[in-house]
Amino acid sequence: MKISTDEKLIQELLTRGVENIYPKPEFLETRLKEGKQLTLYTGYDPTAPTLHIGHGITMLKLKQFQDLGHKIIMLIGDFTGMIGDPTDKTSTRTKLTREEVLENAKQYTKQASNILNFEGDNPVEVKYNSEWSDKLNGQDFFELASHFTVPRLLERDMFQERLKAGETIHLHEFLYPVMQAYDSVAMDVDGEIGGNDQTFNMLAGRTLMKDLKGKEKFVLTGKLLTDNSGKKMGKTEGNMIAFSDSAEDMFGKVMSWTDEMIVNGFELCTTIPMVEVEDIKQKLEGGENPRDYKLKLAYEVVKTFLNEEGAKVGQENFETVIQSKGKPEDMSELSPAKTDIISVLVEAGFVKSTTEARQNIAGGGVKINDQKVENIEEEVKSGDIVQKGKRFFVKIK
Repeated sequence: MKISTDEKLIQELLTRGVENIYPKPEFLETRLKEGKQLTLYTGYDPTAPTLHIGHGITMLKLKQFQDLGHKIIMLIGDFTGMIGDPTDKTSTRTKLTREEVLENAKQYTKQASNILNFEGDNPVEVKYNSEWSDKLNGQDFFELASHFTVPRLLERDMFQERLKAGETIHLHEFLYPVMQAYDSVAMDVDGEIGGNDQTFNMLAGRTLMKDLKGKEKFVLTGKLLTDNSGKKMGKTEGNMIAFSDSAEDMFGKVMSWTDEMIVNGFELCTTIPMVEVEDIKQKLEGGENPRDYKLKLAYEVVKTFLNEEGAKVGQENFETVIQSKGKPEDMSELSPAKTDIISVLVEAGFVKSTTEARQNIAGGGVKINDQKVENIEEEVKSGDIVQKGKRFFVKIK
C-alpha cells in the first residue's frame, strides 16, 4: 500500500479538530513523514443501537489517516460495552449483556461506511475486543492491574465529583481504563484516536504499551462539539444527531444549533477546506447574518453523514415546512390505538413519555390542524394533522 507523505495533508491531519497529541505533535508528524504504514484505532462501545455525530467526528479523523494509506481498525467494544465506560458519568451505567451489545452493534459498520472505506486496497478492519478480553484469567487481569496505581485512577474528574457528592464508585467502573488499555496491547497498534473526554483511557493504553511492549503509542485527542451549555453532543445529553436520523431530522437538528456552534460544526463535522472555514469565521465575526452559513452547515453535515441526495431532501423539507410554514408532502400516517392527544404524541414517536407530551402541550408546541392544543384531553379524529414543533407531522387515519 503506497503511503502518502503529502505535507499539506499531514498538517491538516495534525491540526484540524485536534485538541492534543501525545507524546507531542512532532512525534506523530515524524512518523507520518517516514512513509511507513501506521496502525491505529478508535473503540466504539455499543451502548445504543446507532452511531451518533460524536462517533462521526472521530471517523472523519480516521478517514484522514486512511486516505494517507494507514491501517485503520474500528474496534467494537462488545466486552468493554458490558462494563460501561464511566467517562463523564455522575452515576453508574446500567450494565448490558453480551447479547444486548451485539444487537446494538448490528448497524455500526453499515453506518460507518458512509465515512470510512471498508473495501478496496486498504479497507477498515473491524475487530471485537471480546476476542482477547474473554481469554484473560484472574492471574492475567491482576498482572495488567499491577501497572496502575489507585491514586492515578482516582485522578479522573468524574470520580472526584462522585467522591465529593458522596456517590458510589463501583470497582468495575474503576478498572474500566485497564481493560481499554489492554486493547492497544492486544492489537499492537501504533496509535489511538478519540474525543478529548477519552484522554484518560487512551493514555492508560499508552502506559501499558510502554510497559509491556516498550512501544511509544501516539494518542490523538479531538475537540468535542458542544452545545451552548458546554455539554457534548451525545446520547446522554439528549441532543444527539444519530446516524439513524432521517435527512429531514438531521438537517433540522443542525438548524437548531446555536450560532456559536457554526464554525466548530464546519471544522469538526464536514470536510470543506479549513481555508473556507476560516473565511466563514471572519465573516461571522464581521457581523454577517449567520443564518445562511447555518443552512450551508446543515447541508454539509447531512451530506457528510448520510449523502448528498439526503442533504438536498433535508434542505427542501426545511425550506418547505419550516421557512414557508407548509407541511411535508409525504407526511406519515397513523392509526392510533387511542385517540387522546397525549397517547397520539407518544405513539407517533414525537415524545418519549406522557410527561414529555404534557410539557410540550403546556409550552404551546402541539397543534391539531394548525390550532394550538390547550387541553391535554383533546381527542383527534380521522383526517386531522397533528404537529409537534416545527418539524414533526402526522396525519390521523
